[in-house]
Amino acid sequence: MIEVYSALVLHAAGKEITEENIKKIIEAVGAQVDETKIKALVASLQGVDIDKALEEAAFVAAAPAEAKEEKKEEEKEEEERAKKEEEAVAGLGALFG
Repeated sequence: MIEVYSALVLHAAGKEITEENIKKIIEAVGAQVDETKIKALVASLQGVDIDKALEEAAFVAAAPAEAKEEKKEEEKEEEERAKKEEEAVAGLGALFG
């Protein structure tokens, strides 16, 4: 995972994402370098629009939160309907009561 974070740091800094640059970051923080993971990551990022990928990931991450908000709104509306029904019943009870 540190390899991915290193690639993101390089991207944010506007630097080229290369095996050497990722290795430098990992070494700078004192973590263990895994050459195989670095090579695989650099190869998998070839031709990838990182900004677009991050934007899509943010959208996917936000979607569950939006669904929860919608569910909360529906629950709130349901509670309001139930409360209005109770008030109506109570009002009728007072008339005949």
